Amino acid sequence: MAGESATTPEVLFDRPRPAVLQITLNRPERRNAFSNNCWQLIANALREAETDDGVRCVVVTGGPKDFAAGSDINEMKARGMFGDIADTRFRNWDTIHRFAKPMIAAVNGYALGGGCELAMACDIVIAGRSAQFGLPEVNLGLIPGLGGTQRLVRAVGKSMAMKLILSGEFIGADTALSLGLVAEVTEDGETISRALNLAEVIAGKAPLAVRAAKLAVLQGYESGLEAGLAYERKATALLFASEDMKEGVDAFLGKRKPKFKGR
Repeated sequence: MAGESATTPEVLFDRPRPAVLQITLNRPERRNAFSNNCWQLIANALREAETDDGVRCVVVTGGPKDFAAGSDINEMKARGMFGDIADTRFRNWDTIHRFAKPMIAAVNGYALGGGCELAMACDIVIAGRSAQFGLPEVNLGLIPGLGGTQRLVRAVGKSMAMKLILSGEFIGADTALSLGLVAEVTEDGETISRALNLAEVIAGKAPLAVRAAKLAVLQGYESGLEAGLAYERKATALLFASEDMKEGVDAFLGKRKPKFKGR
């Protein structure tokens, strides 16, 4: 895919493990604050990865001190969020939100505003012990506008979501773990390696089953129990007809490692 092992001034792309794409935010001078170009680069990479059989899992990360400190305030002030700019930004965000393959966020340092929203849009969050999560948009006379008001309440409940969104306060990694906002807490120097190890494990599973499992979980999470159950049953029936299901069963019975092809 375009961007493999290539760099841009603002985002880095790499394939550090088999079938794993790593996306690294690279604006340290801005504390990895998102420019509109950042969103465009990430969305473009995910659009390509969506149809690239060589990508089965994605890891998104930032720097050692800042995962992403929200949107670039200077750009936001200069360009606003109206018309084509807003449409493009939301279209790119929808690409991230609807990405069908698993995404893991490896978070060190601050994940604020859009950075927190990006982490929450990922399927699994691995946080370094230094990580700080927050949605401080009220300090700018705004509200979280990339799904933060909806995803946070689903992750941590109404009362805590209200507290964090209305006060703009931050929470640390251990608190985020206790609330269910993150899946694991590691030492800071181990965050990315743990995320990559987990991504490699996931990438080794049956691709059709992994995608179906992700979408089934999201159906229940976003639409409710009945929608989730309906999707789960349909997906299960379809997977029974897949080559990967036959390979998985044969490998299990033959006591060997399966070779999944995504068919």
